Amino acid sequence: MIHPITIDEFLHFKEPIALMDVRTPAEFNQGHIPRAFNLPLFSNEERVKVGTTYKQVGRGEAILLGFDLTGPKWSGFIKDAMLIAPGKKIGVHCWRGGMRSGAMAWALDLYGFDVYLIKGGYKNYRGWVRRQFENKYRLRILGGMTGSGKTRILQHLETIGEQVIDLEDLAQHQGSSYGTMNKMVQPTQEQFENNLANRLKDLNPAADIWVEDESLTIGKRSIPNPFWHQMREAVLINLQVSLSQRVTSLAVEYGTLDKDFLAECTERIHKRLGPEQTKHAIAAIRENRMEDFIRIVLVYYDKTYCTGLTKRADGQVFSLSIDGYDTAAAARQILNISHTLPHGTNVD
Repeated sequence: MIHPITIDEFLHFKEPIALMDVRTPAEFNQGHIPRAFNLPLFSNEERVKVGTTYKQVGRGEAILLGFDLTGPKWSGFIKDAMLIAPGKKIGVHCWRGGMRSGAMAWALDLYGFDVYLIKGGYKNYRGWVRRQFENKYRLRILGGMTGSGKTRILQHLETIGEQVIDLEDLAQHQGSSYGTMNKMVQPTQEQFENNLANRLKDLNPAADIWVEDESLTIGKRSIPNPFWHQMREAVLINLQVSLSQRVTSLAVEYGTLDKDFLAECTERIHKRLGPEQTKHAIAAIRENRMEDFIRIVLVYYDKTYCTGLTKRADGQVFSLSIDGYDTAAAARQILNISHTLPHGTNVD
């Protein structure tokens, strides 16, 4: 049986149902619903042919061409669907909930599947994504200069039951010139937004949600404006960790990275570091003097962070000195002070 369903209804099923995205691989790679499976009705090239036929000849001819192109594929579609949904219960969508998902739903229904056909397709899903960023959340922002251990503390907070959004993990970037760590590949902007919305839907907006202080952009990805403005209005706990602890921590983290990668990233910020400091930083990299390298670049990053703090409203920033080596103790301190602080203007 075919069950037309809204994307919101589908995403909030008590028991998750496998979702089949029948758009082309190119469409899927640009952005898709997290955990969806791509079983494209047409290849990238076939979709172009069908679309051209529709525009130049007409709807009927385009439909016939579509059947010609997919004819040999139908048994494969059914077999693939059985692999991802052996219980014969599956969601299906295309771009707008049109002919592609309709044809697939018909075939799967014929084979005995319970098919949940997403009304309006991926286009409606993208509308749902944007609405998530406009909802109001009780955000708590964790700030601090580079090397303060914010990410480690957020991870610990999550393990003890706190609600956490790791924006850097979602964006696959650590937010600086060195942010890819020579291994991470950023998702598209569209997919970053989809991943963030998917994370938000699983959280209780009436309870505290911890987020690391970030600039508007993380690498080449931008935090959606409505959510970004809520971050800027929320209370920020500014972690204060000694310079020596930060340098030691960062030297360990960056010391394992490829020297050519570090040098190339340093060259990218040469205008901000200045020619002399850039030269000294790269020399330190080549000579494996990681702590010297870290101290040089921290001058720039610390200055940038302090400038950002001055742009926040009075009474919005609360500083907290912590031991950068004891993550669990720091997390306890943060929770203790958090209970005494107000919430920002983003919460009624």
